[in-house]
Amino acid sequence: MSPITIRGTGVSEGIRLGKVFLYKPAVHKDLPVREMISEAEVDDEIQRLQEAKNNSYQELNQIIEQARAKLGKDKAAILKAQQAFLNDPSFYPEMEKGIRQHKYSAEKAVNEVVEKFARLFEGMADAYLKERAADVRDVGRRLIRQLQGNKGMQLSDIKQEVILVADDLAPSDTVQLNKKYILAFATRAGGKTSHTAILSRSLGIPAVVGLGENINQINNDDFLILDGSTGTCIVNPDHSTIKEYEEKRKREEEALRLLEQFTFRPAMTMDGYRFEIAANIGTPAEAKLALEHGAEGIGLYRTEFLFMNETTMPSEEKQFEAYKQVLSIMQGKPVIIRTLDIGGDKELPYLSLPKEMNPFLGYRAIRLSLDQRELLVTQLRALLRASAFGKLKIMFPMISGLEEWRQARAVFAEVKEQLTKEGVEIDPAVEVGIMVEVPSTAVLADKFAKEVDFFSIGTNDLVQYTIAVDRMNEKVGYLYDHLHPAIIRLVKQVIEASHREGKWTGMCGGMAGDPLAAPLLVGLGLDEWSMVAGSIKKVKQVISKVYRGECEKLLEEVLEMTETSEVRRRLEDFQKEKGLDQRP
Repeated sequence: MSPITIRGTGVSEGIRLGKVFLYKPAVHKDLPVREMISEAEVDDEIQRLQEAKNNSYQELNQIIEQARAKLGKDKAAILKAQQAFLNDPSFYPEMEKGIRQHKYSAEKAVNEVVEKFARLFEGMADAYLKERAADVRDVGRRLIRQLQGNKGMQLSDIKQEVILVADDLAPSDTVQLNKKYILAFATRAGGKTSHTAILSRSLGIPAVVGLGENINQINNDDFLILDGSTGTCIVNPDHSTIKEYEEKRKREEEALRLLEQFTFRPAMTMDGYRFEIAANIGTPAEAKLALEHGAEGIGLYRTEFLFMNETTMPSEEKQFEAYKQVLSIMQGKPVIIRTLDIGGDKELPYLSLPKEMNPFLGYRAIRLSLDQRELLVTQLRALLRASAFGKLKIMFPMISGLEEWRQARAVFAEVKEQLTKEGVEIDPAVEVGIMVEVPSTAVLADKFAKEVDFFSIGTNDLVQYTIAVDRMNEKVGYLYDHLHPAIIRLVKQVIEASHREGKWTGMCGGMAGDPLAAPLLVGLGLDEWSMVAGSIKKVKQVISKVYRGECEKLLEEVLEMTETSEVRRRLEDFQKEKGLDQRP
């Protein structure tokens, strides 16, 4: 049998070799469903649904306790979100409504509501939110199983070393994986920001997701090599390939051991230049994980997730408690909290935002906050009250002109003055800055630098808007690259403008967590780097092995280049020259 190589997305690093176990749980859409009922059956059907809900809730309680014991309460919170769906007034009651009004069977009512919510999430461009569709479907599958008394195949039944291959794995499946027997897993669906991917990294189980229809080439009991770093799966490899990957695995394990020493070391170049390394988070629970990975602060706390997990606008008190929690966890380390960045692909049902032809260029972020002023006032009051409990910095998203910045700053000043009059304890020295994610702001950086306390460059949107490329569009996704020469020049312009005015610049986009880009950012003199927690050690390692002077020379070379591919090749060569190429 000839070897077959298929590729997906590597979401949890590690190389594993072993026999395939095809996991095929009962999926709600595949189960036989009686669709319609009679009027006389309505009450009984609602009773069935209620019992399924209660049983599902109890089942989740057991899995959450298991997750808490294995991974801590932060990761268990991922599954708590599924319980929240069961109690959401826009979710479960819609199922009962389907039974009463449309005479759906309980199973059909579940399917209808689950698919409605899943499609809503799948239609969002934000990768994190898009992946929430899998969580909704997991809730639906659990309800259907309870309704039909069908538990399907259980992962706990596996008692031999295997590589698990499945259409998809739900978060509740993933936390039950036993590392003693599950060497790694591969799935047809999924992405880097799925909860399954997050949990696999926490468990330390190598994983490849998003294999698509190519996964059909993998059969039960096949021998598989899985590389969670590159997203590669090799089916029934020959002897020489097996030997090659066994050697790679040994080298990889040694590299990972060496990497651990950088967790709590400062990010300092060989010639003594120090950089601040922070983490991006979306919930207070993630702040603790950031500290465990060696973060020296929070460079971006996305407050929209606090709003999206509610069915009504979160009160000032609720917001205050969330912001206070993050600041308390970080124990005096800097925390940059971004005001609400909603709109575009992120919707709030209770805000009734208008449908737009191009929402990414429309009514979103600071534009929405300035228009719905009370929303911004409430958030700023909560933020300033929380400032008494740590080192808070505030930044406004998607500022495109000085007018917007000045309006936002004026609201901040009013709120600060009002709280002072009320005798509320706040930090009077809270820094206020802006996200640089719109090209017009980067171009005007010299003007902004005279007025803001700091910049934070959001490269994800800056790349999208500068190159005019939708990063979620497969047809043009190849153009999306933060190493584009224009992006490097804009970043340089922003950093230099801030330094001339004695201010500082951070970066919270994907470029900050890219080890390949790190020498460039050293050469550019970026002050603060914020990234997903898992990238911190790698970036610190790169910084520790370079001289700032050589990075400045590298930057000079790159600034003369005109093609993205040329830039990428030069940076790859530089990594090899410095012994930083960590591919096994």
